[in-house]
Amino acid sequence: MLTIRDIVQPETLTEAYQILTKQRTNTVLGGCAFLRLGSKRIGIGIDLAKLNLDQITEEDDTIKLGAMTTLRQIETHPLLNESFGGVLPKAVSNIIGVQFRNGVTIGGSVYSKYGFSDPITALLALNAKVDLVKAGRLPLGEFLARPREKDVLTHVIIPKEEQIASYQSLRISASDYPILTAAVAKNGEDWRIVVGARPQVAELAGKASEQLAQAYAHAKLDSFMVAGEKNEVNEVVEGILEQMSQELSFGSNARGSATYRQGIAKVLVRRGIQEVLAWISK
Repeated sequence: MLTIRDIVQPETLTEAYQILTKQRTNTVLGGCAFLRLGSKRIGIGIDLAKLNLDQITEEDDTIKLGAMTTLRQIETHPLLNESFGGVLPKAVSNIIGVQFRNGVTIGGSVYSKYGFSDPITALLALNAKVDLVKAGRLPLGEFLARPREKDVLTHVIIPKEEQIASYQSLRISASDYPILTAAVAKNGEDWRIVVGARPQVAELAGKASEQLAQAYAHAKLDSFMVAGEKNEVNEVVEGILEQMSQELSFGSNARGSATYRQGIAKVLVRRGIQEVLAWISK
């Protein structure tokens, strides 16, 4: 059962952080959609509604998502649909339903480090950063790897570069939680392969990403556009996929076994590579 003793709406981030750290059971409230997944007693629920954190803003070299930005805002925002191949709107479009996405916030999704989080997978592929009151600005991957500690996430920062990315997921039904998620992104000479819902939180396959970048630089991906091609290029990609499946860990739960997820990861990442290459060739 979820119980909340009191709710406050701080006027400043400093006030929000002070209330949060005053008592162990005090908690920042996002959209609250996932709090009911478990039993929790919250002393003071901290609502950030008065802090103007529900905006998507474009700056010279970044796109900033305020922590209270809803997934529906991300799904429908023109800038995000035009940026990075529309990967972020695509990543959130199958989460439960429109009414649900109107309530869930990007800050709550990212800060909670949910293994099933679709947006975390896409954001990690885009090399995003997070801003926190105590810890400051951190790469998203570093934040995900850190031990949990009380802090207030204020923004998710995406570098506004010539990135192109693809998002893939496997679900039992369109609005279900994902069995596995994957994202592939290209930024200049760099490539990033990310797999989530393993069922652990999304993680970058660093070695496989480096291999993919090297293969592209040496023109070994030029003809890898049609699934099932039997040629030398396919062998290169198969090696990359095998590296990815070995360096990441996969677990089992009610939605799928570790072996199943490991196999599906290769399929989704393959599709992601093909989609990015198709974008590049346009």
